[in-house]
Amino acid sequence: MSFLIKLTVFVLVVVGLGWAAYEPATSYLRERNKPKWEFAKVIRGDATRIINSTGKIEPVLKVAIGAFVSGPIVELHVDFNDEVTEGELLAKVDPLLYQAAVDRDEASFLAREADVERVKAQLKLAENNLKRGVDLQEKDKRYLSIREMDGLRADYKVQEANLKVAEASVKQATAQLNNSKTNLNYCDIRSPVNGVILARKIDPGQTLASQFQTPELFIVAPDLRKKLHVFATVDESDIGLIRKAFEEKLPVTFTVSAYPDEVFKGVIEQVRYEATELQNVITYPVVVATENPDLKLLPSMTAQLSFEVASVKDVLRIPNAALRYYPENIDWVREEDRKLLDGSQWNRDANNEASTTVAADADETVTGEADPETGANTPKPKDSNRRHVWIIKDDRLQAIEVKIGFSDSRFTIVDSGEVTEDMELVTGVKK
Repeated sequence: MSFLIKLTVFVLVVVGLGWAAYEPATSYLRERNKPKWEFAKVIRGDATRIINSTGKIEPVLKVAIGAFVSGPIVELHVDFNDEVTEGELLAKVDPLLYQAAVDRDEASFLAREADVERVKAQLKLAENNLKRGVDLQEKDKRYLSIREMDGLRADYKVQEANLKVAEASVKQATAQLNNSKTNLNYCDIRSPVNGVILARKIDPGQTLASQFQTPELFIVAPDLRKKLHVFATVDESDIGLIRKAFEEKLPVTFTVSAYPDEVFKGVIEQVRYEATELQNVITYPVVVATENPDLKLLPSMTAQLSFEVASVKDVLRIPNAALRYYPENIDWVREEDRKLLDGSQWNRDANNEASTTVAADADETVTGEADPETGANTPKPKDSNRRHVWIIKDDRLQAIEVKIGFSDSRFTIVDSGEVTEDMELVTGVKK
């Protein structure tokens, strides 16, 4: 009998201990299995909308310098990367043949000038003979016959014509001499602009054959320090915002791989209309101008550009991670918001929007906005900026609907919604 009493007491004690430990144990297990949330706060501040693109750095102008005359290169005064000024001597073609041509034409010119003097003397003699003949004939017509007088007049006319021919020969010799001197001057290859030598395509002793094709000797980039162009390609969906930024003269920033920690600034100089299509993707070229005082930016460098297209001040900003979060377990969500996860909310919204597009019967009214021209009702477009973020309330996830604006790399601005500054939004579950 005593054994049964002891057993009963033992069982009662065990049951009592179990009952006493049940609530703490269940609380412990509940806390242990409850997800640990990661949060990010809603902040207030300024926001800037950025469009990113890639581009290629090029000089504003490339001047190709060639040779007009042929011959071997006897002097070369510049090399790659040298800075040159307008009129500076870059190279020299052997002038021997062209100097000989100048000497020949100078001699021809002097001979033509001497011939002019000779003809002038003959003309003066013919003029004197004609004058004496006239004087003699005035005294007595029998001193000279008519035929002799005609001969004197004809000789005078011939010498006048010879003088014109000689003077024309002088002009011809002058032109030939100028041509030879010009060819001689072309032996000196000079820079037409101030700039930097990008390319040198000749070596000392190399022979040029300019009579077949004008050889390209140097490429000079003028004003490489003052101005460079960055040719960016922008998608057609963004070109409208880029043109607006161009009209408002908003700034552009870019980086290059050579100086990853340095940000360069520029301005949009031109939005070109010529489109490029590659694999059904349409892009437009946008020209960005920038300064290059230290010559850090080199031609053909690849630039990563950021176009500022919009800017707002003092707005609420939601972390992008909060917008990307989606509950993994429906049991974590309160009952009122589970319809967002199982799709019933979206199906109902879709059905409501579809109903506005269906014409009603005679006694029904079509909802939507009225067309200003026809008066017909048109369905309202679906708001693609309508999103949901999540907060913790009573250990459950509660959805808050927000209407968002543009985004940057970290935040998205809030146009409307029941979110406040410093509100903690769920961004994930701690592993």
